[in-house]
Amino acid sequence: METGKLVVLGSINADHILNIEQFPHPGETVIGKQYKVAFGGKGANQAVAAGRSGADIAFIACVGADDIGERIRLQLATDRIDTQPIEAIADNTTGVALIFVNAEGENVIGIDAGANAAVTPDYLARYQQKVIQADALLMQLESPLETVTAAARLAKQHQTQVILNPAPARELPDELLAMIDMITPNETEAQRLTGIAIANDDDAARAAQALHDKGIGTVIITLGSRGVWLSENGNGKLVPGFKVKAVDTIAAGDTFNGALVTALLEGKTMADAVRFAHAAAAIAVTRPGAQPSVPWREEIDAFLQQQE
Repeated sequence: METGKLVVLGSINADHILNIEQFPHPGETVIGKQYKVAFGGKGANQAVAAGRSGADIAFIACVGADDIGERIRLQLATDRIDTQPIEAIADNTTGVALIFVNAEGENVIGIDAGANAAVTPDYLARYQQKVIQADALLMQLESPLETVTAAARLAKQHQTQVILNPAPARELPDELLAMIDMITPNETEAQRLTGIAIANDDDAARAAQALHDKGIGTVIITLGSRGVWLSENGNGKLVPGFKVKAVDTIAAGDTFNGALVTALLEGKTMADAVRFAHAAAAIAVTRPGAQPSVPWREEIDAFLQQQE
């Protein structure tokens, strides 16, 4: 299938995951089970989702000069990702995420950037041709903000579409927001960016408009099991997701983002791309872990056929 070129700039982590009944209070020790180590990081998760969905994708990132970093690079290559712009940084450890998952499938996460901090503007400059030649650039906020801004500026100068998943939640400068073509916050991230708490569709519409007012043409606010609020140039609507039984929600948003951009680069309409991304995310939440939960293209297509 003909598809445009995608570049993902972002993070790579080793996820240490522990299942517990409920999240501990400060000072409390809780007993967990099913401890495992899985490959994650928001950038890597989104790159894997795009690669498995069929994208023509390169990934700009860093790992540590350690065994797990090398294992992750080898795994990413099997996920149909161009890993040439992923370097191992001497005297650095690969990024790490410590994840608790409760009985409802919700998660809390703490991260240490490790080698992800080495994705500097100078590092980006070594691989700038990847961005210049791409049709779309997908980024998150686990990389240094100055690099995200520099990449957005480079992309805009060369007519590469800029998509930002503004996670983890933080305030962002107007200079960066003005260079974004599409933004995909969840409710918490949208509130941090706009000051508007989202409790209903009217709130989502107001938050989307606030982001449009910053210069962003397409706003997609992910609403968990409710679906997404899709707003294009001020015209918004709720697009429901698929009903499934969630095992855990790690990487659900990342899966949605990678699949969404892949579908758009294939020329799908926004409505069809959102439906495709919803299907990918729905499959992911029925499986444990980050990248292990991300479906392949054939699985997404089969899921969609079952829904018709």
